[in-house]
Amino acid sequence: MLDGHVYTAPDGVRGFDTDEKISPKIAAAFHARGYRFCLRYVGRVQSNAKDLKRPEATALLAAGLGVMPVQHVASESAWAPTPTKGRSYGAFAAREAERIGIPPGVTIWCDLEGVAPGTDPDIVIAYCNEWHSAVAKAGFVPGLYVGWHAGLDASQLYYDLRFIHYWAAYNLNADQAPIIRGVQMRQAARKAADRVPGVDVLFQTDRVRGDALGGRPTLLARDGWLD
Repeated sequence: MLDGHVYTAPDGVRGFDTDEKISPKIAAAFHARGYRFCLRYVGRVQSNAKDLKRPEATALLAAGLGVMPVQHVASESAWAPTPTKGRSYGAFAAREAERIGIPPGVTIWCDLEGVAPGTDPDIVIAYCNEWHSAVAKAGFVPGLYVGWHAGLDASQLYYDLRFIHYWAAYNLNADQAPIIRGVQMRQAARKAADRVPGVDVLFQTDRVRGDALGGRPTLLARDGWLD
């Protein structure tokens, strides 16, 4: 396992998500700018060169950043979920996290967006719940990123899914988030004030805020994180 502990992220802590590899120097620059965690991608059926690997995760932790994996979505515009995909994608996400050295108890995020218009919501629900089961079976905490064209309404997200951890996309309207619970992490499009001097990396910012039922995400970080 990677060197670190599983923390529940406190309210107000700011992080970032990116599909680009983060070098030790860049990780240190993000930390100096006030960022305290990073969400990095893992594959669905195979790992690609840009995905999170153990050396990068080690560098992020050494820079004082917490780490959470998120899995690539099949398409941001039109893809077809199935229960079989949910089961296989979730199992792959868990295996990748284990290979990297992420310990049980850390939140792994399923990216739910870009579902093909007209998809039966029951199929989307089955996909999500199979993904959840595969990740939870491996000892990780399943989380759901809710983005554009998630294929489920606010009521279905809350009542029909096994998830209790939700992350809202920057363009998710309040009435599209799970009812009752809401979200515990919200993404925002990067603004000029969010830029990191000397760093040319595409990223979005994220901030933790406990949901209406007190839920917050978990991440891996080194001793003294946030001290």
